[in-house]
Order: sequence, then structure tokens, then C-alpha cells
Amino acid sequence: MKEFMMIFIGADYAALGLSPEELQGRMGKWFAWGEKMEKEGVLRGGNALEPDVRRISGQERTVTDMASAEVKELIGGYYLVAANNFDEVEKIAQDFPDFDLGGTVEIREIMVFDR
Repeated sequence: MKEFMMIFIGADYAALGLSPEELQGRMGKWFAWGEKMEKEGVLRGGNALEPDVRRISGQERTVTDMASAEVKELIGGYYLVAANNFDEVEKIAQDFPDFDLGGTVEIREIMVFDR
């Protein structure tokens, strides 16, 4: 089996103005999805990411601190999953809790280097 990263892109929950009840319900969907993947034996790890961003870019190593409101596409987190191919990961991604908020799942295969 190969490993893939599912990268979650979308709006910061705080910026959406979700109520505490809505946030709790959304977290329940995330926990249920994670538990489903654990039971299926495909989840290898993952984390949510804080919304603040620091970028270092260019030869001058320019440092830019940005709040989530300044970033067009916020990467909110990721999961590592085991699967045979992209189609299997696409099937796993169908339960992504934030599609209804306009969220996106980007699927990337983990590159393995020969030693």
C-alpha cells in the first residue's frame, strides 16, 4: 500500500461565525470520520493546524506573518492515509465534513525515495 496525504483547504471556522453548538456538531463529524478511518485501518496520522501563517520566501528570506483572513486558501489540517491508489483515497475523502462549507480536499501521494 502507498501513503497519501489529504490536505484540507477552506475557511477558518472563526471567520465563518459558527456558533458554539455548530462548532461542536462539526467536531463530532470530524471525530466520526477519523474513527471510521481508524476502524478501516487506513488512517496513519494527521493534525489540525492553527490559522496563523508565517511565510518565508525568496532569496532575501522575506518573512510575512498573516492572519487567516489574509490567506485566500487556508490549509486547516491534513490526514495521512494508506491506500492503493488515488481512487481509493477519493472514496475515503467523500466523508470530508467541510464540503458543505465550500471546503476542498487535495490528495497528494507521499514520495518514497530509494536509499
